[in-house]
Amino acid sequence: MKTLTRHLSIFTYDLAAAAAAWCLAYWLRFNLEIPEDYLSGMLLSLLWVIPVYGAVFLWMDIYRSIWSYVSIKDLRQIMAAIALAAALVAAGIFMFKFGEVPRSVLILQPILLVMAMGGTRLAYRAWHEYQLYGRIRMEGEPVLVLGAGDAAMRLIRELKQKQEWRIVGLLDDEEGKRGRSVDGIPILGRIAKIDRLASRLQVKHAIIAMPSASVAQRRHATELATKAGLQVLTIPSIEDILSGRIAISQVRRVELEDLLGRERVQLDTEGLHRLLTDKVVMVTGAGGSIGSELCRQISRFSPRLMVFYEISEFALYSVGQEFAGQPVRCIVGDVKDEARLDAVFGEYQPSVVFHAAAYKHVPMMENENAWEAIRNNVLGSMRVARAAARNQVSEFVFISTDKAVNPANVMGASKRLAELACQALQAQCPETRFVIVRFGNVLGSSGSVIPKFREQIARGGPVTVTHPDIIRYFMLIPEAAQLVLQAGLMANAEQEGGRIFVLDMGAPVKIADLALDLIRLSGFTETDIHIVYTGLRPGEKLYEELLADGETSLPTPHPKLRIAKPGTVPSATWLAELENWLSSVAQSESDVKFALKRWVPEYDRPASGDN
Repeated sequence: MKTLTRHLSIFTYDLAAAAAAWCLAYWLRFNLEIPEDYLSGMLLSLLWVIPVYGAVFLWMDIYRSIWSYVSIKDLRQIMAAIALAAALVAAGIFMFKFGEVPRSVLILQPILLVMAMGGTRLAYRAWHEYQLYGRIRMEGEPVLVLGAGDAAMRLIRELKQKQEWRIVGLLDDEEGKRGRSVDGIPILGRIAKIDRLASRLQVKHAIIAMPSASVAQRRHATELATKAGLQVLTIPSIEDILSGRIAISQVRRVELEDLLGRERVQLDTEGLHRLLTDKVVMVTGAGGSIGSELCRQISRFSPRLMVFYEISEFALYSVGQEFAGQPVRCIVGDVKDEARLDAVFGEYQPSVVFHAAAYKHVPMMENENAWEAIRNNVLGSMRVARAAARNQVSEFVFISTDKAVNPANVMGASKRLAELACQALQAQCPETRFVIVRFGNVLGSSGSVIPKFREQIARGGPVTVTHPDIIRYFMLIPEAAQLVLQAGLMANAEQEGGRIFVLDMGAPVKIADLALDLIRLSGFTETDIHIVYTGLRPGEKLYEELLADGETSLPTPHPKLRIAKPGTVPSATWLAELENWLSSVAQSESDVKFALKRWVPEYDRPASGDN
């Protein structure tokens, strides 16, 4: 009943506005004094003009919108209704001779009516927002916004409805924007002025609202803000905003991932649907950083069943909980357990296997655990690969590392040996395609330096870095997982196995610079949290490589993937001897390292530039 009464009131107001606009148009046409003979015609014409407007307003259903939230779309609908009604009135006058009406009245009246109907609605919305949010604008934490484009405008409008933040100004490097304003918020100048402005305005936070800017520009803005002693926040990614998953006002702290400069991976989604949709897909090491992200990426392509194979009960439970309600089987098992592997492969018959299970921590695997590292990373990979071949798996994707190139440590040598074993198996088992994917460090993965740096910063420092010149390749976890899928698809499409795919890791990053970035993003300076250099650890190199000395690479259709051209593929005899060695009794660290020099000739050879 209330809604009907409200609609009737608005409808009555609009008809009154149409009548008033009609009379006002006459009044203006005749310079504020309507002649007697036109006055009677004006009043008589209202008897049919107003019903035309009323019929059109009802027919075009302009009464659905709520005045408190009236939008540009609503105003366009009102303008269209008025234009149609005005056209019908004009047609009636000229075709059916419904009185003598000056042509200027036919032009002035709809303009006046748009102003009356649209202006009233906008004024009501402004009044309503002032009642709700007027006081909020003077409350909240003062903040500067870096960027004065569309994203900043949307951010301002959303933050005006919240009590958390109060935007005191915008900064932008575009010359034409200085001295102007966005939705009432002044543009105070260039981003380089943030230090002086933050001090003058007593601001402690800055929000970066430049989603279309380059990574270098956003990084520069972040550095300026952190040097000014501000806590730096950023808006969500443009993909999240456009998808509607996250509102632009859900700002978050700037993370290292935002400054790394990695471009978004373009996936062949159609091809991946052919590879994974309605298939049984198995992931070993499913509870690890890369394994769990692979599971997330695979699930997007609707496999019939995902088999998670993991030796850690807690890690398996965690990843299993994430996929509750989806077709998933969580299997506890060791990759070296041949009987367990045969039972799992026999029961679930996977079509594609992603082998991510491995020991990866270089210093821990270097000394006391060298034999376990070799057995897990090489023998485990061989047994998963053989089980895949025995059960007619079409695609076996082995995840390797840049540490396998000219390896200077046991972990790297174990991965290189596993690469060679997979290539040797390809010759023996041509029905299964064995694909090797080699990439560098993954930012934020378990065992990486980032969680360690964060813990050290939380304790007040110091942050420990092994060497001031040590550099590493870094990529994001989702990016690594997506490119692993893409490499598997490429090998499938070309019907050729045994290849080593090398991911484009971009430019290497100094670990010391990474530590400094993290210190600043945590709200500290290098004088607050010191960086201490501790010396290279056992098996650690100053830099990593993606290609061995005897390898060259070839381009692929995907810009972030290249194919390493390997040297001679090991023979079946070599593979049998390797398996015999791995199946022998436990060996000492010195025996393992001595034997590795035979199996991996480039192992333990100092790379140029190392100390």
